[in-house]
Amino acid sequence: MSLTTDEITDLFTRDGTYLCARWGRPVAPVIFSLADETLDIFRAALHAAYRHAGHPISDTDPEMGANLMIFFCRNWDEIAGIPDLDRLTGQDGLAERLQSQHADHYQIFRFDPGGAIRACLSFIRIGGALADAHPGVLAETIAMRSMLSFAREITPSPELARLIRAAYDPVMPDMAGDPSHAFRLAARLSQG
Repeated sequence: MSLTTDEITDLFTRDGTYLCARWGRPVAPVIFSLADETLDIFRAALHAAYRHAGHPISDTDPEMGANLMIFFCRNWDEIAGIPDLDRLTGQDGLAERLQSQHADHYQIFRFDPGGAIRACLSFIRIGGALADAHPGVLAETIAMRSMLSFAREITPSPELARLIRAAYDPVMPDMAGDPSHAFRLAARLSQG
């Protein structure tokens, strides 16, 4: 079953504004604060997700070193110890704000001048509701969340994987701000 145009539009609309952006450069991931055995699961999930979309993964980004940074913590106080966190995120008091909101996940995208994703910072608190999450499922979810500028939380599914692959088709733009883009995605999904 394919996603409808309205469902696709909803996935990328925040505060009345449609934005669907994909990566415009190879993804160079780095993952912080995971045990080696779990780290391998997350690396494999990232590689599988981006390979499925037809987008390259690299060891380093020439500009930033790493452009997909995933930080794990048991509680939000731990991220306050990240050097230059305020400068890295562009947000003062992020740890305190996430703590007060009882958040489990927070993600920040940076975009290049053409609108494509240039960097992604993902913060995951595994001491809360995610404490019992299966590492493979969590890894797949985090990988998929990093691939497009989703406006809401997503849950991995075959339909969502097909949507991501359609968005990464070379004929599609790196960034679209017009909701008519959702019609193009829906048409690609209906073609199989």
